[in-house]
Formats: sequence, C-alpha cells, structure tokens
Amino acid sequence: MAAIPFVPDLGVRPQVTAFFDPATNTISYVVKGPESDACAVIDSVMDIDYAAGRITHDNADRIIAHIEENGLRLEWLIETHVHADHLSAAPYIQGRLGGKLGIGENITIVQDTFGKIFNEGTEFQRDGSQFDRLFGEGDSYSIGTMTAHVMHTPGHTPACMTHVIGDAAFVGDTLFMPDGGSARADFPGGDARTLYRSIRRVLSLPDAMRLFMCHDYGPNGRDIQWQTTVGEERAHNIHARDGITEDEFVAMREARDKTLAMPKLIIPSLQVNMRAGRLPPGDEEGKVFLKVPVNGL
Repeated sequence: MAAIPFVPDLGVRPQVTAFFDPATNTISYVVKGPESDACAVIDSVMDIDYAAGRITHDNADRIIAHIEENGLRLEWLIETHVHADHLSAAPYIQGRLGGKLGIGENITIVQDTFGKIFNEGTEFQRDGSQFDRLFGEGDSYSIGTMTAHVMHTPGHTPACMTHVIGDAAFVGDTLFMPDGGSARADFPGGDARTLYRSIRRVLSLPDAMRLFMCHDYGPNGRDIQWQTTVGEERAHNIHARDGITEDEFVAMREARDKTLAMPKLIIPSLQVNMRAGRLPPGDEEGKVFLKVPVNGL
C-alpha cells in the first residue's frame, strides 16, 4: 500500500456545509476555511427529469444562495470522480460565481472509454481540457489559507480522488457510511481489488479524520447521514473494516456487483460529466440531445 503523500493537519478544521439531494441520494458540500471567506464546492448536482428531458438547477441555486448569503468567495469546484448517478452542476455554478473546476487526471481514461461507448467522434476532446485543473497523486491546492491535498483512490472509477482538507476528507464513492460499506466496482475501468487498496489507504489516515460521503441511502431505514471518521470506518464498515482481507472483500464486492442494476441516470450522467458537467453540443438548430447506446453498457 502506497504511503500517504502528505502529512495530515488535524489542527485545521474547515467549516463544512452539506446539501442533500433526495432524488439521487447525493451530498454536495461547501467547504470554508476558518480564517478566510474562500470556499470550495464539492460534487454539485444538476437536476434532470429524465423522462421529460428537462434540466433545472434547484440544487445548484441552493448552493449559490448559501455562498452569496454568507459573503463567501468561490475558488474551486471539485469533482471527486465522474459520477454515474447524477449530473454535475459545476459549470452552472462557475458561470455564476467563478472558481476553477478540478478533477483527477485519469479523467482522460474515462473520456476515452465512454467517448467510444457514446460514439462521440473526433470532435470530443479526450484530454481533460474541459476542466481547469487535472489532479494527480500528491497534488495540492489552496482554498484561502487552507491547503487541500489529493490522493488517488481508484477502484470505483479510474479517476477517483480523495481530497483531504485539514481534518476533513472527501472520499467520493470510495467509501460509504459504515453500515453502507463501499461502492460498486464493476463499471468500465473499475476493479474491486484496486478499490480495496484505495479504501485501506483512506483508512490509514488518522482515526480522528472526519470523512464526508458523496452518497447515502439510509440502510435499514435509518436517517440519511454523511459524516463519520476513519476510526469509525475501521471499526465498523461492513465491507472493509479492520480484519477483512483483500480476497474476502473482492469476493464479496464482485458477487454483490453482479446483483446490482445500472444507476437510473447513468446514461445522461456519463455524457454530461465526462464533459465537465456540460451538455453535448447542439445540432445546427441548437437542439441538444442525449444518446442511448443500445447494449453498450
């Protein structure tokens, strides 16, 4: 297991405000430093009525209102990975408030894979140029006076990154709450063994590190939750707690993944999110369409 490429600073405690979207069970975050009005938005959601083909921005408008009402200055819009279950609202928020849009550098692998699946042609750039910053293992960036560190945690997708900001880590889909376990690893580019190793890297952070989830589904009817700690995950995660071996995890994960249906919004989500949250280009009349690849997924 690769070492953590930075020294965590638990003395910095960012203010984290969560926004839950019940339609996709996604949690978006506004992260603000204790000594600055600078902030970052992590994993925003754009609303879609897929049956009607209608895009709206109610979720994003809630985040924008929070930032404006609190006099914050948006510096970063972060995607922990290319989401397959919701559409990103990052470009919409960026157009209103500014900031730079960042994702893991392996977005290029995702773009190449799904560019072919959706038959996007040569006009679709597969070099990550739709984003302002492509993060690699060990990279860092600033949110006001705070330093954010980036860990490459693939397995769910090749481009998954965990962002560690002071005593808070935003893990995307690498982990769920302890009673939720872990995310699937059967999408193109996913791998259960790689996911296990990424999870163990996250769980090698200090026990007191706060962990923030990208999704929660309220297992067994409990209330929705999105914050836990490394220590809690190590002790209680049903899929990857201390004592569960790599082979045991892989057997469980691969068997479980075979029983899972595709996410309801995977087709629009991938087409939009591989473009950094932008819709596909319109036709000669300006009409925008989303494709359905028959037997492609």
